[in-house]
Formats: sequence, structure tokens, C-alpha cells
Amino acid sequence: MAPATQYELSPPPGDAVSSIAFAPAPSTKLLVSSWDKKLYSYDASKPESSLLQTYEHKAPVLDVCFGDDENDAFTAGMDWVVNRINLESGEMTALSKHAAPVRCVAYSKSHGVLVSASWDCSLNLHNIRDPSSTPIRVPLPAKPHALAASSSKIVVAMTGRIINIYDLQAIQTLFSSGGSEIKPWQQRESSLRYLTRAVACMPTDAGYATSSIEGRVAVEWFEDTAESQARKYAFKCHRQAAPDGDGDIVYPVNALVFHPVHGTFASGGGDGTVALWDAEAKRRLKQYQRFPNSIAALDFSGDGKYLAIGVCPGFQTGQEDYTGAGQTSVFIRELGENEAKGKGAK
Repeated sequence: MAPATQYELSPPPGDAVSSIAFAPAPSTKLLVSSWDKKLYSYDASKPESSLLQTYEHKAPVLDVCFGDDENDAFTAGMDWVVNRINLESGEMTALSKHAAPVRCVAYSKSHGVLVSASWDCSLNLHNIRDPSSTPIRVPLPAKPHALAASSSKIVVAMTGRIINIYDLQAIQTLFSSGGSEIKPWQQRESSLRYLTRAVACMPTDAGYATSSIEGRVAVEWFEDTAESQARKYAFKCHRQAAPDGDGDIVYPVNALVFHPVHGTFASGGGDGTVALWDAEAKRRLKQYQRFPNSIAALDFSGDGKYLAIGVCPGFQTGQEDYTGAGQTSVFIRELGENEAKGKGAK
């Protein structure tokens, strides 16, 4: 079997990476949002001349996701606006505006629903397949920090260890009925004691994983039965032994993503490392060599053959004048055939 290869995309973003998103399979198009007010489009399969296009925004771009195909994308930004971008023409359309920066966007292809989460403590629900529909605002009990979509659920992680889970079918029904109010399918308290940094949903639609600023990851299942809830667990990761031997240096776990084929997941931390985990077997499969800076974002390609890794200085380093300029990179790892396969997989 040929060894896995790894290369850097060029040119990199001009400032820190905020989010990374691969297009739906079989495309190898990759979008990278940045604090330099730009969205970058790359062909991840081309180490040389990989940059396809850039899209200027009015303020730093905090998140990005694809729509139904490789030419449809949505961005969330510090200008409070949720944008839709035609990646072919470059046309940008404002879908809605919040009352504070928009932290996250997530799209459900199965339901045609875009969800945006803002620091104004609200979600905006957008019916993408009906351009005439008005976005529905959903108040949140706290400030959102992470958002993820499965085929049937939306998971919102907030300050105060609050996790709201919304049912996408109920959201779709809300649009068709002309309603304006929706309640969470479930509200949970996070298994992690500290602020949630990232959330990712399993490709099987069985559950999700969350990570915190305190070097931990939790794995939970949607099914609200005693048996299912007894399976949830949390573990320590992205830590290093202190030089003086007194305890550990603990790093935030900034990024989580599930492999679309094997169901294993990758985590990226402030320690500059990426690890692969088997959620079912509760074990680490692999840890890659340390990258030059903190891991800010991760995503697997739709076919699972590539892992994109956004690297830039982390805010935890404490410098007063933060900048990712000249210190930001996007790496692509072309995975070996069984590299992300769980230990118990056939």
C-alpha cells in the first residue's frame, strides 16, 4: 500500500483560519474562511496551483458551509450577515442579518434548511429551496459557540454548558405550515465542565461529539433511553506533560470532524496535533506529527480520502497583538486506504 502523502495549499490565507469545508463528494473543492475578510476556494487535490478564487467580505468570515453542490456556499461573519455565494459567478446575496456577529452556519441537504447561529443569542432558519420564504428567528437561552447538522438533527452548543438539539423535520414542517415558533427536540447539559469549543455529528445520525477549551472530548447519542445514555463518555486529550513534571499542560480542542465512511473522528488541538479516534472502541487510532501552530479547523472530503487541516497561532498563546498573518497554513493529508478505519471494522 502506498504511504499517505501530505502537502500544503498555496497561497495560504492572509490571516487566521476560522473554518474549513469540503464540497459534497466527489468534488475536491475546499473552502477556507479567514479573519482577513476573505473566503478562499482551493482544489485540494492539486498541491501546485491549488487556489481557484477568493471572495471578499466586509468583515472577518467566521464560518462557511456548502449548499446542495460544489458551486453553492454560505458564510457567517463579523458583519452580522448570513451570505449565500454562487462560487461560479462570485455573486453574493445576503440571506438574513442578525443583531451581532454570526458565529456558525450549517446546512441540511436532506431538508434544504440552512441554520445560522449568532452571538445575539438566536438562530435564523432559512428555507433555501423557497427563495420567497422569510427566515424564522429562534431565540436561544445563551450565546452559541458551535453548531453541527446530521441528516435529521441540528446540535447547538452554548455558554453555560447548554446543548439544544432541534429536529429538522419539525423545522421543515414549520416552514410549510407558516409557523414561527419551534422548541428544541431536546435540551441537555454538556458532559464537559468547561466551555464547548466544537461539535460534530456522526454520519450514521446516531449522535455527536463535543470538545472543550480544557482538553476533553465527549461522545453522546441522540436516543434518549437509559441504555443509550449510559453509553456516553468523555476523555482527556491534547495534553502534554509539564516540563517540571508537575501535571499536564492542557490545550483547547478547537476542531472535530467525523469520517464520512468509517465513522471514526479527528480532533485538532491548541497543541498543534491532530488525532484520529474510534468512537465505538473508545480508543485513539493515530496521532500525527506536530504542526507548526495550533489546529484551528478540520474537515474530511466527502469521499473520506482527504483530511484538510487549518493551522494558525491560537489565541491561548496570550499575545496582546494577535495576528495569524504569515503564520497560517492549510495542509491536505491524502489518507491511506485503512488509515481512518476503526479497529473493529471489517
